[in-house]
Amino acid sequence: MVGTTRTAWKGLAVDLGASSGRVLTGEFDGERLNVGEVHRFENKPVSLLGTLYWDLLHLYQQVLLGIGRVRKEDGPIVSLGVDSWAVDYGLLDRSGHLLSNPVHYRDRRTEGIMEKVGRQIPREEIFRQTGIQFLPFNTLCQLSAMRETGHPHLEQAHTLLMIPDLFHYFLTGEKVTEFTNATTTQLYDPTRGTWSRPLLDRMDIPRHLFTGIVPPGTELGRLLPLVSEELGGMDFSVVSVATHDTGSAVAAVPSSSDSYAYLSCGTWSLLGTEVNQPVLSERALSLNFTNEGGVEGSFRLLKNIMGLWLLQEIKREWEREGVFYTWDELMDETGEAEPFTAFIDPDDPQFLAPGGMSGRIRESCRRSGQPIPDSNGALIRTVTESLVMKYRWVLNHLEELVGKKMDVLHMVGGGIQNERLCQWTADACGRPVIAGPIESSGAGNLIVQLMAAKEVASLSEGRELVARSFPRRTYEPSSTTAWNEAYDRFQKVLQSG
Repeated sequence: MVGTTRTAWKGLAVDLGASSGRVLTGEFDGERLNVGEVHRFENKPVSLLGTLYWDLLHLYQQVLLGIGRVRKEDGPIVSLGVDSWAVDYGLLDRSGHLLSNPVHYRDRRTEGIMEKVGRQIPREEIFRQTGIQFLPFNTLCQLSAMRETGHPHLEQAHTLLMIPDLFHYFLTGEKVTEFTNATTTQLYDPTRGTWSRPLLDRMDIPRHLFTGIVPPGTELGRLLPLVSEELGGMDFSVVSVATHDTGSAVAAVPSSSDSYAYLSCGTWSLLGTEVNQPVLSERALSLNFTNEGGVEGSFRLLKNIMGLWLLQEIKREWEREGVFYTWDELMDETGEAEPFTAFIDPDDPQFLAPGGMSGRIRESCRRSGQPIPDSNGALIRTVTESLVMKYRWVLNHLEELVGKKMDVLHMVGGGIQNERLCQWTADACGRPVIAGPIESSGAGNLIVQLMAAKEVASLSEGRELVARSFPRRTYEPSSTTAWNEAYDRFQKVLQSG
């Protein structure tokens, strides 16, 4: 049974994405969860002397501003939790002071590092110890880049905290690392349930940087007096939720079946399913799948896909040239373009860095001997069709790894506002897509807070609450023959790359 308290529970979810942040309120009346946005702000990196940084102090200021906008007359806040993107971190000195703004995962300092790490320790050994897919910006690669260049902060640092753990530290003074984000670092051993000491030692990364690991739902304490004073006397508990935003998003997937896959769709797309134990097989390694922590000790077997970043970069590029589209207008342009003209691999490393995206995409088509998209609509269509084809590729291999067919694909996150993307995903994957909720990370963040407060007894009960509280839309697949024929061509593009 869901909690039946007569006085509404109220919490705050801070959801930091790679392009924007939100402060959300959550009110639970014993039957439904109502989520509202009180503050949204831009998350824009800063390039300084050749290094790309997150503007962490700006983000912290905006978080406090958002908290301060919550109306006192609406009732007291019980708790707050922060979730964000993974892999990035901040370093604190012995006095607990931040040594510098965290470096952005798209910074070029890790170029070539993943290959050097692989020469030092075989990939098979790293995967066996961590279960994490190989990406050039993993925390392991970022720290290895610091070690290679002799960056002084690596020696000066006393503590490493992931981005949401940094915010929890700023608010409470507590230094801990939450499980779901710890698992993304490629430095956590899921079999032993602790940091991989052999890996840290072989890469010459100081062990003392790493704190204790806590599960989602851990209450960290109350606000520091100075923070409470800055917020006009507000005081509430801070809960370490599923701090990896995808971990929170998956917690809010409104499914009661175990034969489903999820697609968290935003700047990044993450497609996977939940498993009880990490999948560490040679096949999982060869497909470059990853095992990230979830709520209640589960693991999320998934694959990162470049996602809407490609479209966002094209849109920013055109805006710098004075051409402005709304997202709806952008997708409407695709209706004028021929379908299945050309494909790219969205996960080609050449598309990772910002700038000049449309030119790189056209050049990729040219090199692979395909027609070059010659209009804005054709370019957007090429990217979107390639993206949903990659969803199908990942879903097919996910089913292979777990040995069962996924009856439905639950699609959550901001990307579900793109109806054409949702329909094309259903068409490409050949199965129903259930879209919703949009604010999945925020909803999952609040569900874990409710679990910590004993208002919700379990994750399954929390998902039932999500199903009652948020609208969903089902997209049925159509035109499967044309998509199947196009998928064969897409696979040839992947193989040629």
